[in-house]
Amino acid sequence: MKKKTILSQKNKAKDLSLKKKTQNNLAETVRLQTDELKIREGQLRQGADREKLGADREKLAEEQIHIRTKAMESTADGIFIIDAKKSDFPIIYANSSFFSLTGYSRSEVIGKSYFLLYGFNANLRIVEEIKQTLRLGKSFHGEMLRFKKNGEKYWCLLRIAPVRNVKGVITHYVGIKTDTTLMKQRDAEIQEQREELLHVTRVGKLAEFVSSLAHEISQPLTAILSYAQAGQRLLKDREPQLKEILQYIINDDQRAAEVIRRLRSLLKKNKPTFETLDINALTNDTATLIMPHITAKNKVIKLELGENLPMIQGDRIQLQQVLLNLISNSLEAMEDEKDSSDLLIRTSLKNADTIMVEVKDSGCGIPEENKPKLFSHFFTSKPDGLGMGLSISRSIVEAHGGHLEAENNPDRGATFYFTIPVHGNINQ
Repeated sequence: MKKKTILSQKNKAKDLSLKKKTQNNLAETVRLQTDELKIREGQLRQGADREKLGADREKLAEEQIHIRTKAMESTADGIFIIDAKKSDFPIIYANSSFFSLTGYSRSEVIGKSYFLLYGFNANLRIVEEIKQTLRLGKSFHGEMLRFKKNGEKYWCLLRIAPVRNVKGVITHYVGIKTDTTLMKQRDAEIQEQREELLHVTRVGKLAEFVSSLAHEISQPLTAILSYAQAGQRLLKDREPQLKEILQYIINDDQRAAEVIRRLRSLLKKNKPTFETLDINALTNDTATLIMPHITAKNKVIKLELGENLPMIQGDRIQLQQVLLNLISNSLEAMEDEKDSSDLLIRTSLKNADTIMVEVKDSGCGIPEENKPKLFSHFFTSKPDGLGMGLSISRSIVEAHGGHLEAENNPDRGATFYFTIPVHGNINQ
């Protein structure tokens, strides 16, 4: 009985141990499965993250492509892409501005050779230059006259650049056409105004010169007439042939005097044609006209324009002529001054009734001995000068009811300044 009890206890212990072992194995199995699930969950999460990241990148790429496409379609420049892999250089893309600029439709451009768009009116030399540039894989940059489909002329700035793949091989060319017709027209207008002003200056100088010359000639002609008439009186009834010669002298003298009188009448200054003007706008326009000349001389023009200045009345061309004369004189004064480059034009309100315009240079200044005769006719310190510019300028300013003066600056250079009455304060 005792042995059975002991055996029973051993069996129970063995069963308990086996059960515990089974439970431990089950727990280990559960733990391993849990770990495996966690790993798989992590892998799935990583995969989902990668998939989301890829989707985000794809979406971002699509957005960037959309933005770039919209930007190319919205720009005012004509943009086109050429397939460089084909020998005829066909166009595979062009934006709306390209079609608008050239006058061709999409079906007439896409897939067609780029050079077919030049037409028979094109400059063959330039067309061949572009072809050679593309065949050599280089960039082209130039401005040229082009023709639309309907034959209308336009100027354009053309830039073509190669596009390479990761291996450095040229696969495409991208081109940009900028319409410069309006800029060309504006340049032509500025050039025309500049030539007109220069012509006015030349005519003004010539008129002033002829007027002064006529005045000088009139005096000896008067003297000749007096001497000839006195000779006739002295001879009286004697020497008829000599009296006849004196009469010839008198007739020719009177005829010459009449020519001079008519010439002076023709050149006599009329009252300027006044119109309401903005002195700042006039100064800006004048600076624009002479800017190429200033740039060519490596000088810098600065504008200090007063704010809210009242309007003036005057002849636009004449006042621009005054400014051009003063600016030209200042540039010549700075010609030999290597460290002198700044030219300042300032407008301001001198008082309630007067506007002042100043042209200040950093040149050699005005020698003291020249100051008293600076505005005199025919006075000049330049070897090839006529000495009429400042004289004409002062006459114009005074005809506008103002004054033109000059003085040396405290440091260096000189300042020429003139005044103009504001609108309503000049006797017309």
